[in-house]
Amino acid sequence: MKNNQRHTYRFNPHTLKYEKVFVSFRTRLKRISFNVLFGVVLGVALVFVGLQFVESPKERMLEREVAQYRRQMRQVRDRVDRAEKVLENIEERDDVLYRTIFSSAPVGEEVRHSGIGGVERYAEFDQMENGAQLKATVKQVDDLTKRLYVESKSLDELYEMARTKTERMAAMPAILPIEKNKCKVVSGFGYRYHPILRYRRLHSGIDMTAPVGTPIYATGDGVVRVAGRSSQGFSGYGVVAVIDHGYGFQTLYAHMQSVKVRVGQRVKRGEQIGTVGSSGMSSGNHLHYEVIQNGKKVDPVYYFFNDLTPDEYEEVLEQARQDNQSMS
Repeated sequence: MKNNQRHTYRFNPHTLKYEKVFVSFRTRLKRISFNVLFGVVLGVALVFVGLQFVESPKERMLEREVAQYRRQMRQVRDRVDRAEKVLENIEERDDVLYRTIFSSAPVGEEVRHSGIGGVERYAEFDQMENGAQLKATVKQVDDLTKRLYVESKSLDELYEMARTKTERMAAMPAILPIEKNKCKVVSGFGYRYHPILRYRRLHSGIDMTAPVGTPIYATGDGVVRVAGRSSQGFSGYGVVAVIDHGYGFQTLYAHMQSVKVRVGQRVKRGEQIGTVGSSGMSSGNHLHYEVIQNGKKVDPVYYFFNDLTPDEYEEVLEQARQDNQSMS
């Protein structure tokens, strides 16, 4: 039988012969253990290098998906930006055009941009790798959603205003309270010197001189809320009348000689409600006339557009702008 076992020989210089080298089992075990350990370490090192510098098919697929998601996110942001610009245009037309036509107060920015939820609503994005971009996008979408809801409610209000346009136009205080050829505007809206109190203060209406007994007319349809001598809240106004026109409008007529209407009476535009006098804290015969819109006193001359020509309206504006002494 052929013996294929291999032996190791070593040359002995003293005997000048090759002698067989006998390796113990322990030495062999050490060599085998070292080779195995070296192979394991080398294999681990190669796997580590491969994982660090060589992409697996699964990693390449995930990277393509992430890149696609980022492109889609940019597209979403672009679409949201375009939608926001369209909404801004609608909001601007709502405030500047539509509500101006109907003499309605614009929707406040604090209403449109009020927050949704709290800080915790977006806390989950803080732990994500691309959380900042996602958080900004979600916030933008939430803000857009809230503004769309507010604008939807605003358009509902505008629709109601349009539906009741005839009634609103009839209720709007749109004429002079005294016939234009029987009066003159002597003091306008703004800070004026008071003839009795002797100091400058806000003159919250306009003063129109006319002979005693000159008829005073309702400037729009409405219901009489105050009629007679100054009651609580109208100190110094003398004989006064207040008409509630609805749709946020009220008008006040002060220092009259007499009233021709009663509280609760419904009046039409152009109907006589009293006569010119000089009651209360007044320095002469005149009518003190005020327009109150949504609880705020506004300049009445901006509503004298129904019975004045452009030239006459400019003349009234010029008279009202003069910084002079009021009559009450």
